[in-house]
Amino acid sequence: MWKFEGPPENPSGWLTTAAKNRAIDIIRRDNRFREFAPDLALQLKSEWSLVATVQKVFLESEIADDQLRLMFLCCDPELSETSQVQLILKTLGGLHVKEIARAFLISDSAVERRLSRARSRLKARGELIAVDDSEAIRKRLDAVRRAVYLIFNEGYHSTHPERSVRQELCDEAIRLGRLLVDHPATGEPETIALLSLICLHAARLPSRTNDAGQLLPLAEQDRSRWNTKLGMEGFRLLDRAASGEKLTAFHIEAAIAACHTGAPTFEATNWALVTQQYDLLLRVRNSPVVALNRAIALGHAEGPQAGLDAIDELPADQLRDYPFFHAARAQFHERLGQLAEALQHLDHATSCARNEPEIAYYAALRERWMASGS
Repeated sequence: MWKFEGPPENPSGWLTTAAKNRAIDIIRRDNRFREFAPDLALQLKSEWSLVATVQKVFLESEIADDQLRLMFLCCDPELSETSQVQLILKTLGGLHVKEIARAFLISDSAVERRLSRARSRLKARGELIAVDDSEAIRKRLDAVRRAVYLIFNEGYHSTHPERSVRQELCDEAIRLGRLLVDHPATGEPETIALLSLICLHAARLPSRTNDAGQLLPLAEQDRSRWNTKLGMEGFRLLDRAASGEKLTAFHIEAAIAACHTGAPTFEATNWALVTQQYDLLLRVRNSPVVALNRAIALGHAEGPQAGLDAIDELPADQLRDYPFFHAARAQFHERLGQLAEALQHLDHATSCARNEPEIAYYAALRERWMASGS
């Protein structure tokens, strides 16, 4: 329209109004918005209160994007950060309970109980606490960042039954990350490091599967297919993130991703440096998955036996349903020439596989190992 009639006198105000009207239209059509907070849902059911309610939660001076705005509203201070994140993932991210449970390495029932308690607490209070200034935004920022991070992870390492990569989730995480970086109240170094991490991983998406849709491990990916533009954005953001005084988990993870994305080949990866970075990450964010990734890096840096020894020190009970735990063991045994042990652990990985592409990948790997060992 502007092409023919010229821009309005106040383009930013026009865009904000248009976005606000768009939010109203979406809510009229989409019941999912009504699920994220029971008290808001009551207001949205009535045409008398619909417009006023959207006007109230759509703060023009703070966050203009409706999806991001709702994410901050989900981070109610009465809820724990874990509950806030899971509420975002379920009601706004569109993730199923099973997908959330796998992201947190807990049971489906545990997620359902936490979500139920969160909704009950919001309903009991009867109103949402507004996010009406920069300080309120910053208090909820950790949970929003974590949610964006997990949305991307579900896109990159999908637990969907039929899809190993969900490009739409990766794209949405990048979009939300850029909005957070560009906003004066949220664009701090930790946020920039998060977007750097996402971009560096997303740069490798074009080669994560072959033309037949089969998964390809990092060692077998065609690096010429990587998205150079996204990769360069990730490196630039990592430089910008270094401006702060605080070293966060996102900074370290982005540095690890930079090692992988910057290496000309898998073999040329500086695995010793990657191992050191995981050692540092464990001090900041100690988790079984981080420890497993550190063990894998150590196995590439110092040999498969070193990797196996490190894996043996991990809490197996917490990783028993995690396919990459068993797959790492299988691959180190295979490199040591211990085919029987390798196949046994590979079968465990297959039994824990989260979707058909993962099952197909493990089946092809088993066939390859059997052929080479015969």
